[in-house]
Amino acid sequence: MFGKSLDTLRLLPAAVAVAAVAAFASAPAQAAANPYERGPAPTNSSIEALRGSYSTSQTSVSSLGVTGFGGGTIYYPTSTSDGTFGAVVIAPGYTAYQSSMSWLGARLASQGFVIFTIDTNTTLDQPASRGDQMLAALDYLTQRSSVRTRIDASRLAVMGHSMGGGGVLEAIKDRPSLKAGIPLTPWNLTKSWSGNRVPTFIVGAESDTVAPVASHSEPFYTSLPSTPDKAYLELNNASHFAPNSANTTIAKYSISWLKRFVDNDTRFEQFLCPGPSAGGDVEEFRSTCPNG
Repeated sequence: MFGKSLDTLRLLPAAVAVAAVAAFASAPAQAAANPYERGPAPTNSSIEALRGSYSTSQTSVSSLGVTGFGGGTIYYPTSTSDGTFGAVVIAPGYTAYQSSMSWLGARLASQGFVIFTIDTNTTLDQPASRGDQMLAALDYLTQRSSVRTRIDASRLAVMGHSMGGGGVLEAIKDRPSLKAGIPLTPWNLTKSWSGNRVPTFIVGAESDTVAPVASHSEPFYTSLPSTPDKAYLELNNASHFAPNSANTTIAKYSISWLKRFVDNDTRFEQFLCPGPSAGGDVEEFRSTCPNG
């Protein structure tokens, strides 16, 4: 009997190990390391496509029902199975309306964001006012809009063209809790933004005569601190109005920047670090690579 007990004791470690393996195999899969990842692993084709993996819908917001900005259009993923999404407000340029930026609406939303293209209070509003209006639109989006339950209010960004781009710099200065800013061919009389602390991706245009890169985009970029992160892409032989029509280069790298910093999705780092080489649609690319 004693010998039998010894044999039993010798077998115990192996039995425990087998039981542990069985228990591990039957345990539910662990959640993704990053709970904010949305959509499949990216490829060049997937972020250059006109639409991402999410079906989208849109809803109009009347200027009569809001305060602080001029209404707009919300584009959003129809699926709720992946949880909440980050959100981005997009402002137009001087004398322009939200329609000038509408091409970005469904395109960005289908990648897993809630997008709000807005009209400003007047078409003549200056950058500081546009920055305030983008923040007012974010507050409406997260607190009062019909899609507020689809949004993670801690993951917000701003994007804009021309004076709207200058407004992006103003908005991220005033609200450093924002996760990202994307000024597109931005215009602003203030040249130094050394106090800004939001990851910022500036898109300039080589042939811009309204907001020449030498006096706008480039000094804006240079003045930004190296932390947390910044990048500058200059479009080859492009005009100030390049962001007003569908542009694959703008979309591709804007998606990558928003994914990387709004969703903290490092799968998109491959497109930003080291970033595109000069050639084709790209005149120049600079950044603080590696990011994060």
